[in-house]
Amino acid sequence: MSLTSQYIQKSRAILDTVEQQSEAIQQAAQWFSQTILAGRMVHLFGSGHSRIMVEEMWPRYGSFAGFNPIVELSLSFHNLVVGANGQRQAMFLENVPGLAQRILRNYDLSELDSALVISSSGCNVVPIEMAELFQQRGVKVVALITKQHADNSTSKRADGRKLSDFADLVLDTGAAMGDALVRVPGLDTPVSPGSTVGGAVVVNCIKAEVANLLTQAGHPPNVLSAANVVGAERAASLFESAYDEHAHRLAKLYERVGIPSYISEQTGSSPSTTGK
Repeated sequence: MSLTSQYIQKSRAILDTVEQQSEAIQQAAQWFSQTILAGRMVHLFGSGHSRIMVEEMWPRYGSFAGFNPIVELSLSFHNLVVGANGQRQAMFLENVPGLAQRILRNYDLSELDSALVISSSGCNVVPIEMAELFQQRGVKVVALITKQHADNSTSKRADGRKLSDFADLVLDTGAAMGDALVRVPGLDTPVSPGSTVGGAVVVNCIKAEVANLLTQAGHPPNVLSAANVVGAERAASLFESAYDEHAHRLAKLYERVGIPSYISEQTGSSPSTTGK
């Protein structure tokens, strides 16, 4: 069997693992749709290459507003590899205690919110603390991990707890321990990771289920769509309306955050303490 065939075969097995989680995916979609229908946002977070799944969810073709992609460039900017803003720094920072708290300080969270936290190993400090802080504030947390890898990994957190310990629901990318899927003859380390394959399938299954629930509830989403599918005028209208809806939802996360100001007082309510 060729190496290409091996990778495709193992990817098919990943798809089977995702399909077996259909009930859990529908549960995640229920929570996320309830958040969106309440006018709030589903928070998305992933450090390192888990950022890929955040951007897969929103914004891109076939996606819609209601999701808040929290992407910290210091944790996920890989292009330079070495030197300033290099990979060593990113890998160090994703295990700095307290960073998650500083990130979430920017948002006024609500118990109506929900969250998807992605970490293949489920063992790095920042995503673990992110999930912990969400739960402390009454936010439902869905964790997306690679179960085989997480089960055989040691947490970087001092108390040994993992992302799955702070999740209301755990989903599995279906990839292998160590992520890489293919063994090359004469090479003692495997290549070609699979967590992105499984992760992308999981988030798009969730997206489809959420869109269905929103439509059934009488609020069909404005989906970013290609001009060659819906026509140029309709495509432009969908993009503008989806981006505007995102702005309106995002405004709610900022208007009452942190220390009161005369601006926040003009809203007629006191700022929340959840952003502190």
